[in-house]
Amino acid sequence: MKYIIVLLSLTVFVSCKKVIDLYPESNLNSGTYYTTAAEVQTGLNGCYNALQKPMLYEWQVTELRSDNTDMGVPSSNNTTNRDLSDLDEFIPSTGHAAVYSYWINTYFVIRNCNIILQNLGVAYNPANGSFTLSPININISDSLRKQYAGEAMVLRANSYFNLARLFGGVFLIHTPVTADEAKTINRSPVDDIYKLIKADLTTASGYLSALKYAQVPAASAGKVNAWTAKGLLAKVFLTLGDKASAIPLLQDVITNSGYSLQSSYANVFSISNEMNSEIMFAVRYKAGNLGLGSAFGNYFAPLGSGSAVINGSGLGYNYPTNDIDTALTVADARKNVSMGSYSTSKLLYVKKFLTPVATANDGESDWPVLRYADIILMMAEAQGYTPASIALINQVRVRTGLGDLPASVNSVASFEKALADERKLEFTFENQRWFDLVRFNKTMTTITAEQTMKDHFTKEFANHYSQYSPVVPLATLLTYITTNKLLLPIPQHEIDTNSQLTIAQNPGY
Repeated sequence: MKYIIVLLSLTVFVSCKKVIDLYPESNLNSGTYYTTAAEVQTGLNGCYNALQKPMLYEWQVTELRSDNTDMGVPSSNNTTNRDLSDLDEFIPSTGHAAVYSYWINTYFVIRNCNIILQNLGVAYNPANGSFTLSPININISDSLRKQYAGEAMVLRANSYFNLARLFGGVFLIHTPVTADEAKTINRSPVDDIYKLIKADLTTASGYLSALKYAQVPAASAGKVNAWTAKGLLAKVFLTLGDKASAIPLLQDVITNSGYSLQSSYANVFSISNEMNSEIMFAVRYKAGNLGLGSAFGNYFAPLGSGSAVINGSGLGYNYPTNDIDTALTVADARKNVSMGSYSTSKLLYVKKFLTPVATANDGESDWPVLRYADIILMMAEAQGYTPASIALINQVRVRTGLGDLPASVNSVASFEKALADERKLEFTFENQRWFDLVRFNKTMTTITAEQTMKDHFTKEFANHYSQYSPVVPLATLLTYITTNKLLLPIPQHEIDTNSQLTIAQNPGY
């Protein structure tokens, strides 16, 4: 059973729904509010709530920049469509609206988590990447204090992980600061960002509950736990190219967590089966005109489709590419769950997060951040080409209807392609593909983000990129894919509004 905490003024209503707080307590006077464990819990719910805002833009800075989706109306030059086109073509300006919105809303999550951790007496020492616990005036048990701190650490680490992968070195803020204090903090080296991420996740894995999935109380459904922390930490190590450190974490999750693959792909995303045995971390949504519903069904439904696909019609964002349509064959059970086609024109659209809605932009579908299938495939990635890794990939393929990998997967190159393809199909439209491609630069020998995207431009040029106005020749388009452009620009607003420091822009912008 799930629950939702909705805070209106200072009155708290509890029902058997999701962990979502309509008005985060961390936006109130944090200096006087946090005096009881219940108040800390309410503020922590605000940290979970805050995850929804970055998600409104995350598909733009990840999936749209990958080979999974395209800008829906390439011939349009209105501001919104042009901004999407710029991301699609790898030419976002330093003042790009969605890039800044993702950045600032991710920092809101970090701010909320920092307030919780400060009130719990948790202090980070950047010199050695350790934490201290100081005395506090809140009447709370040591175990509950660590539980709440661990949750805030995981949410903060996930936010910084996304920022580091998208922007490189960013502002390292690990305690609440004033606006004036913020202007004295410059970008930190990316290694320092990862030091905090690793410290947060390592500490959280010891603070949080390590109950097996089947033993997790209904009241804790949707909360991050020790297994979430270990799974994310393994992905951090893989992103840094440290396979050896990732393997024991992944093996621990596989052996001891109790999480498991669902019997069918559709079950993973069913709104009647939320927080199932495969969902280790998700951004949660609640329909019912509470301001907590998911907008993605309407965002991704075809433009001009009326009520044929979803009530309230669609905006036509994040269109699947011809390449992903071909890769997801009709024999693959993932295709019908992930995407659909509309009308006689066979217009493709993402339907993985599309469920019936009474009101537009008020869907129930959660957005998975970490699934058990990811753990299985990360283990294969970390181990490399071995019979055990082939068996792991086949575990994920069982429910697809495709059968085991063919015997032709018999070399490092063919294994790496098979694994990359499996991840592309398994997590399609879940904002994983871009991060995967960048990580493959460290974990694979035959696949790179740059070449994959150049191949994408070449394959999609006739059907998509040649429709842009003005048309950018393919030869020119290919030059936009550089190592520098794997990172987004630091939002120009941060550079222009700081009167005390010179903030360096990322190379290439």
